[in-house]
Amino acid sequence: MEVDYSVPKKLRSRKIQIRNIPPHLQWEVLDGLLAQYGTVENVEQVNTDTETAVVNVTYARKEEAKIAIEKLSGHQFENYSFKISYIPDEEVSSPPPPQRSRRGGHSSRERGSSPGGSSQPKQLEFPLRMLVPTQFVGAIIGKEGLTIKNLTKQTQSKVDIHRKENAGAAEKPITIHATPEGCSEACRMILDIMQKEADETKSAEEIPLKILAHNSLVGRLIGKEGRNLKKIEQDTGTKITISPLQDLTIYNPERTITVKGSTEACSNAEVEIMKKLREAYENDVVAVNQQANLIPGLNLSALGIFSTGLSMLPSTPGARGAAAASPYHPLASSSAYLSGLYGAPPAGAFPHQHPVPSQEVVNLFIPTQAVGAIIGKKGQHIKQLARFAGASIKIAPAEGPDASERMVIITGTPEAQFKAQGRIFGKLKEENFFNPKEEVKLEAHIKVPSFAAGRVIGKGGKTVNELQNLTSAEVIVPRDQTPDENEEVVVKIIGHFFASQTAQRKIREIVQQVKQQEQKHAQGAPASQQLSK
Repeated sequence: MEVDYSVPKKLRSRKIQIRNIPPHLQWEVLDGLLAQYGTVENVEQVNTDTETAVVNVTYARKEEAKIAIEKLSGHQFENYSFKISYIPDEEVSSPPPPQRSRRGGHSSRERGSSPGGSSQPKQLEFPLRMLVPTQFVGAIIGKEGLTIKNLTKQTQSKVDIHRKENAGAAEKPITIHATPEGCSEACRMILDIMQKEADETKSAEEIPLKILAHNSLVGRLIGKEGRNLKKIEQDTGTKITISPLQDLTIYNPERTITVKGSTEACSNAEVEIMKKLREAYENDVVAVNQQANLIPGLNLSALGIFSTGLSMLPSTPGARGAAAASPYHPLASSSAYLSGLYGAPPAGAFPHQHPVPSQEVVNLFIPTQAVGAIIGKKGQHIKQLARFAGASIKIAPAEGPDASERMVIITGTPEAQFKAQGRIFGKLKEENFFNPKEEVKLEAHIKVPSFAAGRVIGKGGKTVNELQNLTSAEVIVPRDQTPDENEEVVVKIIGHFFASQTAQRKIREIVQQVKQQEQKHAQGAPASQQLSK
């Protein structure tokens, strides 16, 4: 293990870089390890040409980063020794353009309030990521860089050609930072350059457009039963295919969207594809901000389900072993779609000024055939998940030999629920228990006091209808329920992760309001009785 203290004390920051991470290391293991030393605000994977992985970690405080560096010096995984160093803070006065990984790797972006910066929201910027054949990179750059300079000037864009990535690979990624129009124009110019070069060298007849997109966005691009994709194909006269989930690896957390057609047709398709991807990204931003408001003190940067996509990718040992970070970075500063995967200790995420959050119980129903994946070999995955989320997670026995679903009983704070449920949704997606073309939708049951059930429904079903419109989840309060021994009844929530979470929080909010009103009435009654005597 190599520990680098070469950074002067006054420049030691909250950020550290960990190198030489085994590519097959389970990310849940790293989650738990990093969380032991403090609140992790951000984790960003850096792409390198090495077999091993590299991550940049941002802790909430400098002291935590210092402890992590000291403590991790004793850790060794199999034949791999971590190499750790400080990352000095950048100048606050000149923040870099949407945060890029430090080794010329994938771009990853932060939005909202940055972990170490101001809380002013940044304008959402969603870069276009392309794959281009390596033989055309020289033509795109041009003699002395003139072609790429001209392209960036005309389109008012910033173009990163990641030449050092994937040495020897047949294709290289390009990241274009610009307005949607600027991205599209730059894409069109790059396609023209490649087609011209191909014509002159007779190296290829037709150059397909290849767009890289984070796995978590692709389902919404495809649409229900593939409708969105079919419409784009019909409107633009192109043929579009998407790489399978099996191709995802620690260094490739993105799906490849291949568009075939004329240069003009491919350019038109890019506009429509990026429009759908941006829309999905912006919806995630809204949903995450809602979560931040609904759960006081929720440290979104500590939640592993978003982040660098690490939780959304295959996590079985081997080539696809660890789920990986990715350039798509929605939650980052809100704060972690792509960079906040690593979990803080459950208590640490709630600052002291917030009251200790109450324990909640949620019953989540998963396909019976997915139980093994959630439990993991010798129960390792469910144990790591429980430790990461700070929740109790138990799988109830099957109701019968032919039961299609099993109930997962999750007990924990609102934040623990958010983390545990999110990881379960992600695991089902990555393990292909749902069609790649559809969002993972699960049924969750929560219990509410029977006296509050009417308020959840509202007069004439008004409240429950509003809940469904607001959250996009299906909310069902079965009629004629017999309250259990605790005088509680079940509310059913069916939807994708964010929809379900928002509905759960809103229902808990309604119940809390009803309880407070009941308490006020209970306290006011004796006093009024005394006054009347």
